[in-house]
Amino acid sequence: MMTTQAAPHALLLNGVTQSYTTGEDRLDVLKGVDLAIRAGEIVALVAPSGAGKSTLLHIAGLLERPASGKVAIGNVSCHDQSDDKRTAIRRTEIGFVYQFHHLLPEFTALENVVMPQIIRGLKRKEAEDRARQLLKYMRIDHRAEHRPSELSGGEQQRVAIARAVANVPRLLLADEPTGNLDPKTSSYVFDALLALVRGSRLGALIATHNHDLARRMDRCITLHEGRAVEIQL
Repeated sequence: MMTTQAAPHALLLNGVTQSYTTGEDRLDVLKGVDLAIRAGEIVALVAPSGAGKSTLLHIAGLLERPASGKVAIGNVSCHDQSDDKRTAIRRTEIGFVYQFHHLLPEFTALENVVMPQIIRGLKRKEAEDRARQLLKYMRIDHRAEHRPSELSGGEQQRVAIARAVANVPRLLLADEPTGNLDPKTSSYVFDALLALVRGSRLGALIATHNHDLARRMDRCITLHEGRAVEIQL
């Protein structure tokens, strides 16, 4: 069922909980997370390992269902949708960037950015035109015909970012997107990511251990005792 809001958020979580059971032990990871991210807003998620960052990202990205609570992307309530509907929403409304680029090694940089658009149903010419624009925006268009193995780590990650926004999603989720890069390359890639998010008016939730990068976002949250808490770094 669709729930319309006057000004829908890119992401809205309300009372989200999640727990896991191993044998006779139960681990309550999320205990009522409330979080709203507006279009064009970039939120840093800073929390120690084991606090539930990955669980929160998986639930926000519709990769995992919460035990309870509500999840909405834009004006669509997602927590109670069928698996097929959730997959369709994930494909069109959410972009993902991981610590490791996960580019398809047998395809060029251009083809990696074209692929999700073709899957969505765009004509190849239109998909290629948009892919070239994105690679140019990320200042990697001169490497468009190179395969991932021929690119540096920073170049690979910029291609991965272009791929993540190729379908014009509403929400971008990133898990340590610069964690595998040296400090200079990390800063450069992060600059490109911020510019692209702000220019596209996406909402973004970016998990990072890098406090310097986190301070450059609009606000920072952490997970404390299973709940999202806004912090100052």
